[in-house]
Amino acid sequence: MKQKSYTTEKERMIEVALKTLRGIKTIGGVETCELEKTAATKPHEFIIVNHEVNSISFTLQNGPVKENGVNGCQVDQIVQAALLIISGLNKQFPCRENSIAITKLQEALMWLDERKKDRELRGVEGYYKK
Repeated sequence: MKQKSYTTEKERMIEVALKTLRGIKTIGGVETCELEKTAATKPHEFIIVNHEVNSISFTLQNGPVKENGVNGCQVDQIVQAALLIISGLNKQFPCRENSIAITKLQEALMWLDERKKDRELRGVEGYYKK
């Protein structure tokens, strides 16, 4: 395989970041699809990691799940992807700032989960209701 050349250190670090997702099969319970080359995807693959172009894309849920079915991923999965990336980078380049970011992302996931539990208790989870 040909070694890539980078014009900036930032380009190299972005690729290193996405490599932390290599082999990850799910993010927050949502199946991922890794692409080495651009290819068609299955309709249920809402998170796509494409190593050829060093990208990750998310298809976001469109409308409430109970009204529209699952047709995308939730914000929770995007936060979990960020957490996986930073955690992977922190293993390679540990620092206080990464550790704090990891803690804050974990906290964000906790609050999103609390919101979901509250909405479930009130019977409004999955609907366009407050």
